[in-house]
Amino acid sequence: MIQPPRVLTIAGSDSSGGAGIQADIKTITMLGGYAMSAITAITAQNTTGVTVVEVLSPELVVAQIEACACDIGVNAVKIGMLGSAAIANAVADLLEGVNVPVVFDPVMIATSGAALADSETIAAFERLMQVAALTTPNVAELAALGGHEAMAARGIAYLAKGGDVEGPELEDRLVVPGKDTVIWRASRIDTRHTHGTGCTLASAIATGLGGGLDMMAAIARAREFVRAALLAAPGFGEGHGPLGHAAVR
Repeated sequence: MIQPPRVLTIAGSDSSGGAGIQADIKTITMLGGYAMSAITAITAQNTTGVTVVEVLSPELVVAQIEACACDIGVNAVKIGMLGSAAIANAVADLLEGVNVPVVFDPVMIATSGAALADSETIAAFERLMQVAALTTPNVAELAALGGHEAMAARGIAYLAKGGDVEGPELEDRLVVPGKDTVIWRASRIDTRHTHGTGCTLASAIATGLGGGLDMMAAIARAREFVRAALLAAPGFGEGHGPLGHAAVR
């Protein structure tokens, strides 16, 4: 029997199920992976915003990661919301010695606009970007990390997501040091139900890499999965609603 890729997501919990750990688990499962989680923070949130954030201790986050790795094993890691600089550094300490693909979604601001990372935490992202096989910033996150030139100068492989740029067509740009830039273009899907798109994309890429796909194939499949989930959104909530992960076939 062929075993599914074992994918560990390190991220925050979204009580409304649209993003974070919940979106990651749905994505990994729908794409044939085995999902495990290390929760970094518990949030009270829904489609209209985040009301409460309770960050867990770095020790508890590390314990969750080690519990999964020493027994089940890990083929790929996805990192999302970290909650604190201490957690970011603790996770980096662990992953610097792990030889599996890591996909880092540098979460700073929720879809609703709530800040999910302070300046100290963002500064600690540097170590994780160096560990990661791929970092997936959106437009604002890329700017906060120094922009295209700064990322290239530091030798960081990244997928610059263009969904936040206005216009009928969106563009995602893969930049890998020493290789030609690859650009994916697609028509924009006109919907307000976009909660968790970044989490879903990063988890889908990690699942692909953990299952043996190369970077290009993993990204291409992940993009198609996100687009299908956007089209299958159930229409829940008054704000930025969740995707339709389970409806994707």
